[in-house]
Amino acid sequence: MAFAVEVPGEANPLTPQQVYLALQSAEWNRQILAENCTKRSHRRGKGRDTLTLTRGGMGEADTQLALQNALVVSKVVRIDYPLDWPDVLTSLIKALRTVNESNQLHLRRGMLMLLQVVKELATARLRKSQTSLQSVTPEIVFLLSDIYTQKVSYWMAFLNGSGDDEGGAIDAMENSLLTIKILRRLLIVGYEYPNHDTAVQQLWALSQQQFGQFLGMISQEPPVLASPGKELVEKHLVQLSKLHVQMSTTHPAAFALLSNSLDLVRGYWGLVSKFGDSYGSESQDFSAKALKGGDGLKTERPVMEKLCLKGLTLLRACMKMVFSPTQSFKYRSAEVKEEQQRGINLIKSQLLTDELVAAIANTIVTKFFVFRQVDLEAWEEDEDEWEVREEGGGDTWEFEVRPCSEKLFMDLVLNFKHLLVQPLLSFFQSVAGESQATVVTKDAVYTAMGLSAPVVYQNFDFDTFLTSTLVTDIQQTGPGYKVLRRRIAILIGQWITIKVSEANRPLVFQIFQHLLKNEDQTNDHVVRVTAARQFKLVVDDFTFQAEGFLSYAPDFLGRMMALIQEVENTETKMAILETIRVIAVRLEQHIVPFADHIVSILPGLWEASGEEHLLKQAILTLLSTLVAAMKEQAQRYHSLILPLIQRAVEPGSEMQVYLMEEALDLWSTILTQTPVPATPDVLSLAESAFPLLEIGSDNLRIVLNIVESYILLAPETMLGDAVRLRILSYMTNLLGVKKRELAGLVTTIVENMIRAAEALGGSPGVTQIAKDLFESGYTEKVFEGLRDAWEAHQTVGPDRKYPKLDDVVETDYFTILARIALADPTVFLNVLSSVGIANEVWSWLSTEWFRHFDSMANIERQKLSCLALSRLLELPPPVTPIILERLQDYFAMWTTVITEMITGRDDGGDNLVWASNEGNEFEDPEGVRKRLHAAGDPVHTIHTFEYVKERLRGAVQVVGGEDEFQQQFVVNVDKDVLAGFQRLGQELQMS
Repeated sequence: MAFAVEVPGEANPLTPQQVYLALQSAEWNRQILAENCTKRSHRRGKGRDTLTLTRGGMGEADTQLALQNALVVSKVVRIDYPLDWPDVLTSLIKALRTVNESNQLHLRRGMLMLLQVVKELATARLRKSQTSLQSVTPEIVFLLSDIYTQKVSYWMAFLNGSGDDEGGAIDAMENSLLTIKILRRLLIVGYEYPNHDTAVQQLWALSQQQFGQFLGMISQEPPVLASPGKELVEKHLVQLSKLHVQMSTTHPAAFALLSNSLDLVRGYWGLVSKFGDSYGSESQDFSAKALKGGDGLKTERPVMEKLCLKGLTLLRACMKMVFSPTQSFKYRSAEVKEEQQRGINLIKSQLLTDELVAAIANTIVTKFFVFRQVDLEAWEEDEDEWEVREEGGGDTWEFEVRPCSEKLFMDLVLNFKHLLVQPLLSFFQSVAGESQATVVTKDAVYTAMGLSAPVVYQNFDFDTFLTSTLVTDIQQTGPGYKVLRRRIAILIGQWITIKVSEANRPLVFQIFQHLLKNEDQTNDHVVRVTAARQFKLVVDDFTFQAEGFLSYAPDFLGRMMALIQEVENTETKMAILETIRVIAVRLEQHIVPFADHIVSILPGLWEASGEEHLLKQAILTLLSTLVAAMKEQAQRYHSLILPLIQRAVEPGSEMQVYLMEEALDLWSTILTQTPVPATPDVLSLAESAFPLLEIGSDNLRIVLNIVESYILLAPETMLGDAVRLRILSYMTNLLGVKKRELAGLVTTIVENMIRAAEALGGSPGVTQIAKDLFESGYTEKVFEGLRDAWEAHQTVGPDRKYPKLDDVVETDYFTILARIALADPTVFLNVLSSVGIANEVWSWLSTEWFRHFDSMANIERQKLSCLALSRLLELPPPVTPIILERLQDYFAMWTTVITEMITGRDDGGDNLVWASNEGNEFEDPEGVRKRLHAAGDPVHTIHTFEYVKERLRGAVQVVGGEDEFQQQFVVNVDKDVLAGFQRLGQELQMS
């Protein structure tokens, strides 16, 4: 009689009728969910809803509809438990207790619902949700433990020949499987300290006992279990192993202190060691005949491999407990800390003994690092896919035995180097001197050699090994040697950054050059792709010298560009492009002779990529690197690049979603490397920047940098009538931006526009930019913010108010006003008049401005404001007397700023007046522009004391001479403030 197995979530595809029923069921559940959301205050109605959902699901015959209903229940519970549905779990428990003996289908459906609910609640991160689940866990565990024990006893009795109810046995197996799925989650998330609970202790002991029993049942030869009974027992085993691993990773101290856990780990190691005997073999057949069969090896991984993986993961968890314990911010009592330390000591002293560590390391190297026949077959079947999978990285170690064993080996070597270094060195030397060693043996040893490089490098002469052994191995041809060639490429990549002498770098280049030759039949696709990947590490090494590589560059780049057009996998193409990009970075200007060839293959890759935007991202990144390396010579590619940028940043396009960041980086790089005058194509692209200023995305910083670059590159264009007011309108909208970096860029852009307007148009230019600032609303926002700050600073005591602006933003606002005043004080006076009566505006504005001086953290901003305020003394009567009403504030400001400018000098100079700077040969065009722009800033060209002295002398003459000045204005200045300025002047006169 055939078994009729029903596995939750694994049913056959639905028929049209079932689809219709599923849609009906989904709509019914949706209506119930909506009703729940509108009746949150009615507990009695909520109870009926719960009953409807649970009872409706308990009787569902179709597996997929039952699963769908269980998922709906779990989502509702995630939202409403425990506040609105406090009884949902107790109702489920009650229902399960009722149907346990009466209806196995109802029990299975109830278990399915409970499983989904527990899954959902287990993912909650709020402490309240976790506490709620933990409060009900003991009751659920008590019931499920009873059901689990009962069901397992029932089906084990059947399998042992006691009874003939085959259908009942299968029902019991399915129900016990669901039960253990729930229990293993509850034991992990339902207890703060699982080892303190008696129920957990009992289930933990039972899990170990049953693990041995179930393993024995499926391991008997000849097999005594047939499908699907055998598959269900295997699934029980996997669930038990998941419990063991999750306990070790989530509750390491509890794992160590629970009964017989150390014996459990030793048992897993015995299983792993035994599995290793069949995992790898030293007698691979590399012939074409061997590759035609063996389809059975490509099916789903056998359960023993899964259990072996769990065993390796468990050993890794034990290593982490001892050497890298998880740091917790939760409060832990002294008792808990002592208990956790006791667990660590148990693992360290009683489990991780020298004998076990040595045995694990030996088994990993000799068994799990060995290349398998199935690996070779997968290699031949799909080279691209195999290479990508083997390259792996990330979390692949959680799913594959070989990567997991590599991780465990590294843990061992790093933490037990005193024990393993000498045996490893002996092992390496034995292979180095053994010419008859098989390919798979060498591959395994070279794997260990690469992984242990950070530990053994001081004791192992890799340079000698490279010249004496690897050079010979790399030249071997014939079946299987492609395996060794691939491994040698990886091995050198692992050692190159650790210890390879400068004298051997040319030899490394020659080895990789040899591995990339497609005319050598041993260098198949995988070997060449691996070499291309690993060569990135060689080039990216800190000690790489471009001059020594130049003679090899044409061959390397030619072969890599040919290889990238052979591969089909997008990830592989991206990896090779990345190697080419790193070569371009390291060669810098030396990449120019090869750039045309590189760029020539990119349009084809772009078109062939279709919807693969990741490859397009890699292409744009490579273009950025080439432009940066080639500097001005990259202009010949603008006709290719600029349309790509325009398409990639177009609002609403699909390309913008995926390629925006890379396109903006490329655009910024082009502007950085573009000399003056810029071409019309580059200037016309500026129009595409404006819509990007509205989107407020994470890319706003680089968009603002692009706008700044355009102002420095082509100030005439960016201050043209069609663009100027538009830029200032966008800057006005961005004045309230919270990020400091962005706010600073907005200020810098407006500053640069004011300076450019003065340089290009003189006083009329400043007048026009001031008018535009007013029309755009920028001036209004600035004065509103400063007025609010002044009003807030007039309040004291309990009624004190705080300004909306912080000090840094207020400094930004005064910086813009200072630029206008320094450029043309008459224009500044007009600005005051545009926002109110000039005298009144000056009264509160000057009060706030002088008050804010002590809050200006940037000394350059201080000097700028000092120069600007000083220049206001040039204004003719009747303004001059109004300005001089603040003479005491002026003297205090001058004393502070001038003292800062002369501190540390004995020549009477100014700290911010720079000497001429000719730049250097590595400077890019924008670097030159920025250097000259900064050098021309009045802050860096004007001597503060001389400037102040001249403006003060002029003001004295305007008001009628020294006597008039003393009688009308100086008489109102505090004597200490005046004396401080006079002493400063005397010091400077003497210097």
